[in-house]
Amino acid sequence: MIFAIDAGNTHIVLGCMEGDSLLFTARIHTDRAKTADEYALIFRNLCDLHQIDRGQIEGAILSCVVSELTHALCRAVEIVIHRKALVVGAGIKTGLNIKIDDPGQLGADLVVGAVAATDKYPKPLIIFDMGTANTMSVIDRQGRFLGGAILAGLRLSVDSLSSGTSQLPRIQLSVPPKVVCSNTVECMQSGALYGHAAMLDGLIDRVEAELGEKMAAVVATGGLASMVVPLCRREISVEEDLMLQGLRLIYDKNH
Repeated sequence: MIFAIDAGNTHIVLGCMEGDSLLFTARIHTDRAKTADEYALIFRNLCDLHQIDRGQIEGAILSCVVSELTHALCRAVEIVIHRKALVVGAGIKTGLNIKIDDPGQLGADLVVGAVAATDKYPKPLIIFDMGTANTMSVIDRQGRFLGGAILAGLRLSVDSLSSGTSQLPRIQLSVPPKVVCSNTVECMQSGALYGHAAMLDGLIDRVEAELGEKMAAVVATGGLASMVVPLCRREISVEEDLMLQGLRLIYDKNH
């Protein structure tokens, strides 16, 4: 049994895994001000809540894009399970063939998502991770990580629109009844959700044109993927636990 943690800018997703089985998963807010002891208390309580015997956890693995939190999260893991966490980064075996200009610049989250998707899906493929930032990763037929694109995430885009204008309110993200709406809130919801869906469709079309072949699979993960993907016209598989599955694969490659 291993403890897997994927720390993003907005949320930390964590869970315990035994082989391919996910025993539990939880999502908590990323808080840069929390100490190792505070995170340890959260981790311990979640394990107790889901009746996980912490003495049976053999190890842990962490992917973190918030560099100032890496030490606190590693220390929290050590407090809870009395073992050091493996941190995804330089020197870690992933099996991923990275073909970008500087492989050292590739974020841990993109590495983890690509490892999981290439293990499960045929290639060539595209991986969308929809969080604070939206990322697109492209894997070619030979399994090489070619690169991708980075753009503002759905919530960040909507909040920027509200804060940067004098008359547009902060809105809840929910799907409006139609694309052409007749009030301000629904117009903003339409632009955000249908706009992001059209963006995913358009990016897939452009990647296929650039590579000269159809994608064998397109995968989406992240907290907002399940809201946007149903609005897309292209076939996209939603994998809510893609990052945890990728962390398990990387852990196995290093033990």
